[in-house]
Amino acid sequence: MSIRSRFRTQIIDTPAGVNDVLWDDLLARQAVPTPFMRHAYLSALDASGSAEPATGWAPRFVLLWDGDELAAGCPLYAKSHSYGEYVFDWAWANAYAEHGLRYYPKALVAVPFTPVPGSRLLARDAAAREALVRALMDWCREQELSSLHVLFGDEADRTACEAAGLMERHQVQFHWSNLAPAASAGESRSFADFDDFLASLTQEKRKKIRQERRKVREAGVEFRWARGSDISEADWAFFYRCYERTYLEHGNPPYLKPEFFSAMTRSMVEHWVLFIAEHQGHPVASSLIAIGAEGEPGGKAGARHAVAYGRYWGALARVDSLHFEACYYQPIEWCIAHGIGRFEGGAQGEHKMARALMPVRTHSAHWLAHPAFSDAVERFLEREGAGIENYLEHLEGRSPFRRAG
Repeated sequence: MSIRSRFRTQIIDTPAGVNDVLWDDLLARQAVPTPFMRHAYLSALDASGSAEPATGWAPRFVLLWDGDELAAGCPLYAKSHSYGEYVFDWAWANAYAEHGLRYYPKALVAVPFTPVPGSRLLARDAAAREALVRALMDWCREQELSSLHVLFGDEADRTACEAAGLMERHQVQFHWSNLAPAASAGESRSFADFDDFLASLTQEKRKKIRQERRKVREAGVEFRWARGSDISEADWAFFYRCYERTYLEHGNPPYLKPEFFSAMTRSMVEHWVLFIAEHQGHPVASSLIAIGAEGEPGGKAGARHAVAYGRYWGALARVDSLHFEACYYQPIEWCIAHGIGRFEGGAQGEHKMARALMPVRTHSAHWLAHPAFSDAVERFLEREGAGIENYLEHLEGRSPFRRAG
């Protein structure tokens, strides 16, 4: 019996039809189980109308069963556009259109609007994960879809996709690590406080950060934070005003609807930390981060370390350097105080390096049904990959940290 025939494939068109306990148990066994892959998070995207067929995200949860055991599963979306993905394939879609071919709908394995690296192809072992990729490709062929895309997966996902013949693509994000430079070989420690962190930077970067923080203080802006159930209903409402303003200022409606955040307060409130900027006692800006954990799977106490994910921000008043304070300095200071091992600053933005968020390679995998276009994209990805390597090498020479010695 082949590996593929051992499993029964089930396609479910709503997260409500997926057993939440089985899904979350499988997620907990993965190497990088971010909170954004939890059943409650994916369900809130659907139930709130944020990611549903009407917005171009038609869900198809793919499950592989071995008898009564859920052996593998992933969220799959049939997409009618490429918005909200952060791995850009507009040029591929345009090339299809120029040749009279249909690119949409396409199949996407991802968390909508969430460019956070982590486990995407949930599986009990490598064989089940590879079988899941094959099931995804079979479904795409049956539905006559143009392509399959697995975004921001972990190393296990990367290996399974490579074995199935998917093409690999790289991008760059910027993450901060709570790791002070080693005083001697083999030594490492977390930062003691924000000043300790600043001391690790070059004089130029240290001076710039202090100037930016001083501008915010001198403008009379003060910050407070709240976590989980301590975030009040009024704070959530103010945050959404800020979040919505950010999108509207760029001429677009926000991806996430108020009902999504309402669902988060009911089912995942423990994962959120909210920073509120106030001027003369009135809120003027906010930023929201999520807290998760990753490390070796298995659920053993202490086997995972805490990770913070920068998500959303917005301001109702313009204050010089307020964005940097709300989105980087306040979260970093909070992470140091609470022993968080890493802070991920989100997609793109090499300006983050000046705030000690360092470049990290991320991965995606792609399969195109059309042989000629697949060959063309493969050549493009080879050229793009060489450019990414050069870009990373360039960034490494711009480290904000003091040199040892």
